[in-house]
Amino acid sequence: MAEQAVPTVAREWHLAARPQGWPTPADFALVEAPVRQPGPGQILVRNEYLSVDPYMRGRMNDVKSYVPPFALGEVMDGGAVGRVVASQAEGFAVGDAVLHGLGWREYATLDAGHAVKVDAEAAPLSYCLGVLGMPGLTAYAGLLAVADLKEGDRVFVSGAAGAVGSLVGQIARLKGASRVVGSAGSAEKVATLVDDYGFDAAFNYKDGPVREQLEKAAPEGIDVYFDNVGGEHLEAAIWALNVHGRAVLCGAIAQYNDTSAPAGPRNLALAIGKRLRLEGLLVRDHAELQPRFTAEVAGWLRDGSLHYDETVVDGVEHAADAFIGLLRGGNTGKMVVRLAP
Repeated sequence: MAEQAVPTVAREWHLAARPQGWPTPADFALVEAPVRQPGPGQILVRNEYLSVDPYMRGRMNDVKSYVPPFALGEVMDGGAVGRVVASQAEGFAVGDAVLHGLGWREYATLDAGHAVKVDAEAAPLSYCLGVLGMPGLTAYAGLLAVADLKEGDRVFVSGAAGAVGSLVGQIARLKGASRVVGSAGSAEKVATLVDDYGFDAAFNYKDGPVREQLEKAAPEGIDVYFDNVGGEHLEAAIWALNVHGRAVLCGAIAQYNDTSAPAGPRNLALAIGKRLRLEGLLVRDHAELQPRFTAEVAGWLRDGSLHYDETVVDGVEHAADAFIGLLRGGNTGKMVVRLAP
């Protein structure tokens, strides 16, 4: 197969130190590393977009979890999409667009079995990391499979202006929720939730106690809570959930950088009398939904019924800054890093 000229070295991000609380630029190191040509069954990809996601913060701690921690002094990984520039794998040709898991670097050499070809004409490549990728499937599966959303349900979404939350609220509306409420961290994001994403109500959690603001936004209570934040938000949702309510525990970004034990929730006993169901969500458990998800969400994008935002940071050298900005709430919709063309 024909190959394209590639550099002998390229840049990649290593974890230099395990963050203590909030990550800082000193916790990361941008280094040059050799670009390895593919062996039998492998491809070499020039990454065009890298994903930064909240779950990556947990992997920076040396603790056992559902994914192994990042190793100190080694290249990190994450979602990426790019073009094949050299191939020794049947079915993959130079120029093919592929989605894979070796982000945080300019070039990636990997077994072809760990890459998925994508249609670069169907949607912008970066969408494979967001609305048509892992965050999109997380929202879709969490709401429809885990929460078992029913027509007429009242839904509350925390972190509602983020990559997952912004889609959860819109999918709930498209699937017949009677009221959709979201929380976000700025007046601008609150306005986006209502004006662009079609939420019925939204509030800035920095403006006052979450429980009080949620009671005003959802006076008849809620049936489904999609939790991206944890802590005070989860405690408030437990107060607001109606009998047989369901909470999808997707993330706890409010606690990722804490160095002390979280303050709550302190009202879990309410789950007994209300017969609540609180269930954790890992998107990898719902791979069977991928075809249905892709077809339905692509249709919503085509007809304009689903609004999608990206926050794009240019340059691999700014990937660590993008990640830190994500944790600080510096994104609306999905945060991606665009590498130089």
